[in-house]
Amino acid sequence: MERTGAEVDEGELGAGQRRLSTPSRAVFALGDLTVNTALSALSIVYTTYFLTQVAGLRPVLAGLVPFVGRIVDAVTDPLMGRISDHTTLAGGRRRPYFLIGAVPFGAAFALLWVDPGFTSQWALFGYYAAVYCVLSVASTVVSVPYLALIPEMATDYDDRTSLNTYRAIGAIIGVFCAIALRPVAAMFGEGGSGFAAAGVVYGIGMALPWVFIRRVTFERPEFSSRESTTGLFESFRTALRRRSFVQLMGLYLTGRVAMDLVGAMLILYFTYWLGRGADFEIAMTVFLLTTIVVLPVWLRLSLRRDKATVFRAGCTIWMVVQGLLVLALPDTDDVILYGAVCAAGIGYGVVDLMPWAMLGEVIDEDELETGERREGLYNGLFMFLRKLAGALVVLVVLGGLDALGFAKGETQNDVVRIAILLLSTLAPAGLLALSIWLARDYPITRAVHATILKQLESRIQPRV
Repeated sequence: MERTGAEVDEGELGAGQRRLSTPSRAVFALGDLTVNTALSALSIVYTTYFLTQVAGLRPVLAGLVPFVGRIVDAVTDPLMGRISDHTTLAGGRRRPYFLIGAVPFGAAFALLWVDPGFTSQWALFGYYAAVYCVLSVASTVVSVPYLALIPEMATDYDDRTSLNTYRAIGAIIGVFCAIALRPVAAMFGEGGSGFAAAGVVYGIGMALPWVFIRRVTFERPEFSSRESTTGLFESFRTALRRRSFVQLMGLYLTGRVAMDLVGAMLILYFTYWLGRGADFEIAMTVFLLTTIVVLPVWLRLSLRRDKATVFRAGCTIWMVVQGLLVLALPDTDDVILYGAVCAAGIGYGVVDLMPWAMLGEVIDEDELETGERREGLYNGLFMFLRKLAGALVVLVVLGGLDALGFAKGETQNDVVRIAILLLSTLAPAGLLALSIWLARDYPITRAVHATILKQLESRIQPRV
């Protein structure tokens, strides 16, 4: 009988040191590929382009669509984390939800790109907001348990960074898939019909991988056996009073909002500031390929340094380059422009990679103090706040552009163009500077975490 990568590792290392093999890590990364395809498509193509330029929704209403979805996430993300922490199904606490949520996840994504045929702005808004909410719930059902597995499958400081590097590469490939959605839609036809067909193809591709992800992943019985006796709201209060978690949230959210802002504005930056809309996909390809190439380098650096130090270094590189893009003009030489885009990609991946790798140490610290394993709770809160911040920035930005006179079409007034320029360059650079400041003196260093693990191991009673 053929064994999965996880099963092979268990036999080689023993149950206490079980790890995913390299092929299994690659399959595991497909989870973040699918989720990030959805999130990136929604921020890069759907809200700022499809809803305003194809569906014809006013920018302020388009910005409200993801905001309504985030209101739903305010309940479902933390609640799903709590539910998965307490699940007692035969298949485990986390893994059964991969099959439960996969089909609704893919189907809802496909329905987002359908033209319902409504002429009323409010009817269009109602349809897209409702489907967006369904997608948000389905995404939560698969993504929160998925992320909660990371600190359980990878228990040491460096292995978590390694597994999160695979996940980050999957996430970046998901961005590739997202920016390819426009060209794929064009292959199926012009306008709404092309996007509807592309949505079906993408929806199927986003549902199928979860069958294989479930097969290669595993859960540790010693983790699920630690029952939580703390109430729901008390658990939230405990988490939000933890200094390391609050600081981690701060540095992550400011960096993540910079990523979401760039993701939402870059297509407008190339189209309306540089007047080179056709170059958008090329620039994003250069940007993301650079990110994938340098992620292993960042991983090697993180094996010798604290994760917060690596995070600050990546943020600094991206901040400087993103700020310099304010100087780009429509006639800027391609070598200079794409060189800057390439340099920005060097630091980009670290901004998302390191905070998720650092979250596992916060969960270990929490276990040391409470005696409970609450990966679901922490990952649910982290995921919700990440999505809420992204939705708020899109709502504020599109609402502001709407007030300045942004309209469907190829010509925008000078005030709108300047706003697009500043929101694409100096605004994310400022957020990255704040993120660097918040990362100073992060309390859980490599040495501190080693002490935490030793104290946790000392509590484990030897088997008789």
